[in-house]
Order: sequence, then structure tokens, then C-alpha cells
Amino acid sequence: MRIEHVALLTHDLEKMRTFYEHYFGAQSGARYENPNTKFQSYFLTFASGSRLEITSKKFVNLQPGETLGYSHLAIAVGDQQAVDDLALRLSEDGYPLLNGPRTTGDGYYEAVVQDPEGNLIELTTE
Repeated sequence: MRIEHVALLTHDLEKMRTFYEHYFGAQSGARYENPNTKFQSYFLTFASGSRLEITSKKFVNLQPGETLGYSHLAIAVGDQQAVDDLALRLSEDGYPLLNGPRTTGDGYYEAVVQDPEGNLIELTTE
């Protein structure tokens, strides 16, 4: 397993993208937009290969457990079966399964769970 990416929820997506490109040499992927939820994001890749997902919603209306800043930690756990198995195991052990497993609009296969303190963990494929 490896940390796949860390996500930040922000008010100004373009300003944040420019900041990380300018000061840290990050390379931005294409902007992703979900027209139904008004969710938007960029994946920024650093020279080391690590990635930061910056996200925004047109009308930031924070849901329970959401804050500006840290949004979630994504951990690549293997293939789709590994995501399914770990999501089921965590759910059976009493950790909330909030979403999935599913394929998202931007092509990720994921499940979202909460850790013991309510932090979001996105289980993804490699």
C-alpha cells in the first residue's frame, strides 16, 4: 500500500493551482468538473511523483465532517477486489462506509471510510 494523494478543499481553485505550480514546481493535470455536484478539482504532481488534489465546490456548503483545508487521505490498496474487501472489512468492524465502492466520474475506483476520529480515507486502486 502507498499514500496515493492528499486532498485539500479550497475556496479559490485557480489561485491554489497557480500557487503550487509557481512555488513548488507542481505540474497540473486537466481540470475535472462534475456538473451535477459543482465539484471541481486538479491533480498536481510534484517532481517526486507525489500528488496533491485541490478541490472546490461552486457553493461551498460544508457537509458534516468537511472543513476547508485537509479533505481526505487516499490510500492505494491494490486492485478493485482489494478496495471492496478492505471497505467491507472496515464496515463490518464498525467504521462508517460513506461512499462506494464505485467508479467516480473522473475514473477512480474508490470507497470512502472514516477513521476512528472521523477523518476521511479514500481507498483506491493502484
